[in-house]
Amino acid sequence: LAEESADSAYHSHGSSLEEEAAERMDDEEQERLLSYWQSVGRGHQVDVPRDMAEPIQQLTRNNSPQERQSIPFTLIQRKEKLGDLLYEKRQYGKAKWACIKMKEKQYEQSICLGFMKLMRYICEQNSSGLYLGITIPIVTIVHTDEAQSAMTPAVTVAYYLPEVLQDEPPHPFDSDIIIEEWPATIVYSRSFRGITNEDSIMREINLLAAILESPELCLRDTFIIAGYTNPAAANRHNEIWFLQRP
Repeated sequence: LAEESADSAYHSHGSSLEEEAAERMDDEEQERLLSYWQSVGRGHQVDVPRDMAEPIQQLTRNNSPQERQSIPFTLIQRKEKLGDLLYEKRQYGKAKWACIKMKEKQYEQSICLGFMKLMRYICEQNSSGLYLGITIPIVTIVHTDEAQSAMTPAVTVAYYLPEVLQDEPPHPFDSDIIIEEWPATIVYSRSFRGITNEDSIMREINLLAAILESPELCLRDTFIIAGYTNPAAANRHNEIWFLQRP
């Protein structure tokens, strides 16, 4: 009996030590990830608060390619030249998105702060209390003047709700996040890499406008930046979307 109770005490003590070690590693991972995001944030003139540690960790753990759900679309046309893809024409169906309007001094500040708010919503800060899952791309609606020569500061950062949540989206705790239903839309999409700021976005808008055969079919002052990698990544995969007029 004494041996059994000693054995049981050993195992119980061993398992509690394992739990403590796992918790310590968990805390260390949170600190490391938070520190990394804070250093990236400083580069964009954005403060990343301590309460972002847990959402950042959740998102990082669930950010493998097989965990991410791509927004469904129908490919209508691929335009190529000498083997290079110039753009794709796609149709996206009617769908619900979690949206937040931002108006910081710089575009990078707006998307970083907007994305952090959406991360909290995705990572359990919603009426279901559940982790909602990553969908890609995260999109940002940007506006320019009619001449397409300059961007306005107001942007909307938006997260496509996963298929299983489309009928009944969880309610955000953050009152700045609004659930919107977007109509079916035809877009002209062109891929580009790197950081997204006012200069790179205007360059991509002008480039796609020059390539399209009939740019007049699209809205002249509203565009979408689709981001396939998080704002902390250096060499991001992005797309510029022109929206066909309804």
